[in-house]
Amino acid sequence: MLLLSLDTSTTVCSVALHRDNVLLACYELHTERTASARLTTLIQDVVAHTGHQMSDLDAVAVAKGPGSYTGLRIGVSTAKGLCFALNKPLLAVNTLQAMAAQIHSSLIRFGGPIPHSSFLLCPMLDARRMEVYCALYDVAGEELQPTAAVILDEFSFADVLAERPVLFFGDGAAKARPLLGGHPNAHFLDVAITPSARTVGQLAARAFTEGCFEDVATFEPFYLKEFVGTRPRPAAV
Repeated sequence: MLLLSLDTSTTVCSVALHRDNVLLACYELHTERTASARLTTLIQDVVAHTGHQMSDLDAVAVAKGPGSYTGLRIGVSTAKGLCFALNKPLLAVNTLQAMAAQIHSSLIRFGGPIPHSSFLLCPMLDARRMEVYCALYDVAGEELQPTAAVILDEFSFADVLAERPVLFFGDGAAKARPLLGGHPNAHFLDVAITPSARTVGQLAARAFTEGCFEDVATFEPFYLKEFVGTRPRPAAV
């Protein structure tokens, strides 16, 4: 099974190719506003540079959100366009779940301590001001609290922290650290964990074997919150 995966849910734009859950290639750009300009090029490169053609793909996977409204629209519309053009199935993975799946591989790579099985994992994405998108998982990746938009204060996660140690990570965790860092059960990574198509592909491969496909025609990104645009100023009289 040859699986192409996309993640454009944040400012990181990444594309990965897996065969039978083995990573063949992963290209990432950690720069502002790259998804709209570079995504198609990254897709073409990751497929061609591994000696394949687009027609070889068995499915396309995408990080469905939460995350940047613009980034999610770009990623999902690109994935759907590929599925329509190639007549391939679509798979979708929660961005936060894919971040949680990175913990063990990332910490091994950077020499960090691996969380004990008693830890809970809390990936966080910055949602502006004091708000974050977050969820809770156990170290096996099972969801314990669903994805939510949380406005942080010193009482956030008080009930959970009273019972279990929690590892907070992601770009939203920087907001939580000054508020929760003094709690003995609150732990924060110094290693940067950003969404990546690498783990989107790992989780999507499992979904493929289970037949968990999306309806290409009706699928929409998981925005979590309604988009609120900036109201234009009235014209001067």
